[in-house]
Amino acid sequence: MHDQTLLVVDLEATCWKHQTTPGGEPQGVHNMEIIEFGCALATRAGELLDSHSFLVRPTRFPQLSYFCTELTSISQLMVNDEPSYPEVIDALDQWLGQPSENFIWCSWGNYDRLHVLAESQKHGRAPRFMAYPHLNMKRIWRRTTGQKKKNGLAHALAFHKLDFEGCNHRGVDDARNIVRLLPFMGWSLEAELVTRP
Repeated sequence: MHDQTLLVVDLEATCWKHQTTPGGEPQGVHNMEIIEFGCALATRAGELLDSHSFLVRPTRFPQLSYFCTELTSISQLMVNDEPSYPEVIDALDQWLGQPSENFIWCSWGNYDRLHVLAESQKHGRAPRFMAYPHLNMKRIWRRTTGQKKKNGLAHALAFHKLDFEGCNHRGVDDARNIVRLLPFMGWSLEAELVTRP
């Protein structure tokens, strides 16, 4: 893998309309289950090299809520026969291969990193990319553009006069759209990398 390659990760997870689980607990990374790893490999300049959707079968709350399927476009049939989290990690690691020592991964905000960390602790298995530095692309984009209030992915694309491609809140499509923003963050991205310990 080339030194200038980065991985964009966008997750989708089980969720409920009133942000409470079927058992009545407030939803959070401790009880929401990842149902999709949306992954996009790209150059730091924003050239998309590869992308893949890794669907995950939830086990704690195996029945997806109507709210979740409407939000993500991931149906119950799509996850019923998918592997569980540890098996998906194996497939993801195989797809990614062995990154170079300068490899980084990123996501739009910090949620994805925290959820993968929580899920990995639950299962005792972390994807290979978690051993590498993470960049919060939302924060970098805000610094680059001076935008502070509206900083969702769809707004960021619209700011640069780009239409959202694919299905919003579908992990692999969100990851590909984040790649489309990389050319607007080139200088800030490199500065962030230089200042990292």
